[in-house]
Amino acid sequence: MTGRTRATLVGLTAVAMWAMLGVFTAGSGAVPPFLLNGLCFTASGAAATAWLVASGHGLDAFRQPVRVWATGVGGLFGFHALYFTALRHAPPVEANLVNYLWPLLIVLFSGLLPGERLKAHHVVGVGLGFVGAALLIGGGGNLSLSGGHALGYAAAMASALTWAGYSVLSRRMAAVPTEAVAGFCLATGLLSLAAHAAFEETVLPSGAGQWTMVALLAVFPVGLAFFVWDHGVKRGDIQVLGAAAYAAPVLSTLMLVATGWGTLGLASALACLLVTGGALIAAKDLFRRAATAA
Repeated sequence: MTGRTRATLVGLTAVAMWAMLGVFTAGSGAVPPFLLNGLCFTASGAAATAWLVASGHGLDAFRQPVRVWATGVGGLFGFHALYFTALRHAPPVEANLVNYLWPLLIVLFSGLLPGERLKAHHVVGVGLGFVGAALLIGGGGNLSLSGGHALGYAAAMASALTWAGYSVLSRRMAAVPTEAVAGFCLATGLLSLAAHAAFEETVLPSGAGQWTMVALLAVFPVGLAFFVWDHGVKRGDIQVLGAAAYAAPVLSTLMLVATGWGTLGLASALACLLVTGGALIAAKDLFRRAATAA
């Protein structure tokens, strides 16, 4: 197995971890979004930083320009604070689907980068994805904006925009070592705890089950996933990884349904098909390049 193939397989594990993000978040109880963000990122960032020191790598990777720190911390902090807010203030399945418009938005935003351009199938794919989201939050789903979930759906859309922007901007930071992610996580955790102290009332997880969900969040989707994804996109086959990311909406939604945190009604199922189908159409070039390379 070549190093490129191995790195691609490592990166693919991030998609599986992110598929569990909704389930672990829903199972963590009524912990406020900033506090949940703080608990998870402080734990994952501190553990990664301790490992760097203990393994002899040191903290040289933390010496990055301000713009790199702003992008890394802004993306991690903004996305997860908004995502956790969405799942606290809207039905998990519907909010999860709206959030997972980010693969489509990455395609849309990447077309604005130098050397890239939008094609007809990109526009069609993005359009289908937004139709799916509109079906959920416009009254076609089980709950609509009039049901008091406007904040949750708005946060889900904002989280999708944040992660798409972070991912596209990250293309300009290919030289930044993966070890720097530890610093991004630690800074995100501390910033989240400060925001919690300023804006939220403390509600800690109740019982071993909810604390276990918080720990699983910190270890996998809000911890290890960022490191393996960074390693994969920098050293593996980014076309394959990009195409694989489009499996996340379906996997995450099905996991929520399978674990009892939501139901997949007719409107939600149709929205899932629209979002995923639109993503596949938008990713046509990625699949074509991957097939040609194979």
